[in-house]
Amino acid sequence: MRNRTAMLLLVLSLCPAPGLIARAETAVSPDTTWMTVLLGGRKIGHLEIEHQRTGDVVTTTQDLVIELNRSGSGIPLGVLTRSVESTSGEPLGFYARSTLSAASTVVEGTRQASGDFAVTTTVGNDARQTLLVWPPGAMLSEGQRLALIKAANHPGQTYSMDMFDPASQAVARVEMMVIGDEKVTLPEGTMVLNHQRQVLKSARGTQIMDLWLDDQGLARKGMLDMLGHKLEMLACSQQCALAPVQKLDMFRAAMVDSPRLLPAYLRSTFLRYRIHAPEGSPQPVISTDEQHVLSLGRGDWMVDIGNPQPGGQPPPSPDDTLPNAWVQSDAPEIRQLAARVVGDAQDDLQKMRRLRSFVSDYITQHGLDVGYASALEVLRTRDGDCTEYAVLLAALARAENIPTRVVTGMVYADRFSGASRVFVPHAWVQSWINGRWQSFDSALRQFDSTHIALDSGDGDPWHFFNVANLFGQMRIEEITPTAELAGNLPPPSVSEPPASAGNGR
Repeated sequence: MRNRTAMLLLVLSLCPAPGLIARAETAVSPDTTWMTVLLGGRKIGHLEIEHQRTGDVVTTTQDLVIELNRSGSGIPLGVLTRSVESTSGEPLGFYARSTLSAASTVVEGTRQASGDFAVTTTVGNDARQTLLVWPPGAMLSEGQRLALIKAANHPGQTYSMDMFDPASQAVARVEMMVIGDEKVTLPEGTMVLNHQRQVLKSARGTQIMDLWLDDQGLARKGMLDMLGHKLEMLACSQQCALAPVQKLDMFRAAMVDSPRLLPAYLRSTFLRYRIHAPEGSPQPVISTDEQHVLSLGRGDWMVDIGNPQPGGQPPPSPDDTLPNAWVQSDAPEIRQLAARVVGDAQDDLQKMRRLRSFVSDYITQHGLDVGYASALEVLRTRDGDCTEYAVLLAALARAENIPTRVVTGMVYADRFSGASRVFVPHAWVQSWINGRWQSFDSALRQFDSTHIALDSGDGDPWHFFNVANLFGQMRIEEITPTAELAGNLPPPSVSEPPASAGNGR
């Protein structure tokens, strides 16, 4: 299941409802709630929530706008979701527009007579149609609000809720706990609100979100942890919500310090890492054919990178060669380009080397304000950073029917954005070559043993955002090169020559 970034999932929980008690059978003026968005006490954006009822149809619109700062460049991000439901919470339609780059991603679902939903997903000018069978029990905004109200008067009660995300068309099963009424201080006054806690468990960890609701089920406050800071959404006036944002360098907050300098000659060797995550949390890094992970207990993990061997992760599935809204490997432009670049290559390894080299040279604009663009957008603009390199390379590889995944992780840099000896967020690809998964990094031109994989997927941006909180929780305690390890280990090998200092992100 593809879970959204914690911040956007929190927005799904902020179910507006101040006008839902209206009984008029004609359209009424929409009710609007404004919220300010803070991270670590600094304002990074706002949320506008609008609700309207027409007869027996309830329409809920939530518009989140935030601005993150990355190495001095502002990155505006936005997600607008709209759900259309009956007054009993039955889903009738949904819409989502995500703005993560110059081109928006739009998802629109319309209920058919059969009860299924016709879904159109558009990234840039590329539209794709699918048919969605509605997941049993899944709720949109109004259904969630009704469940929250029903539980509010039962402190200590626990219950489950299946939340449907229009942007990813995925369902998040959350466990709810009613804590009870509390006095809460908001920017413009104090209210007694009902505190409910939401727990989302996934293979990548447990996300806890706290909500404080008024007696109509409207969240007046939401809070969760993100990148080692508290993310808060607080109800306030429009003027308060639209106040200027305060710069917060998210990229610096996501960096993980290295315990030692890693010169170029060490990066091409086998490296052993000791990584610490909060005790009781799930495995912070994934096992791959190049990365072997062993639990040491008490939140410590031994991670060996280099000396690649098959069997570290499952072989490819049909999904690993399919196109999607972000990796449009079936687009004529992508297919024609891939065929031209691989030329007379005799095998998949030679094809991937040619494709990697081409993408490394193709992207000529390296602005840090792109956010996250699709392969077609990158092809047309030649602009981006590590994620754009990765999705374009993945699309070209899949166009040649080479199973390929986009990896989200970290890579070492001697110096980056004013910091020294750090691991920074990064993205690259894995392709199935000669019976194992092999990594290719078109942003840095090489893959080496300082690439630490946290997740892999189909190129959907929510994979990248979904591991964001790991950066704020992990510590690299120790790095040991081959020469310092006890005993004689097999000579290491890596997929490509070692990377030079720096980072494409």
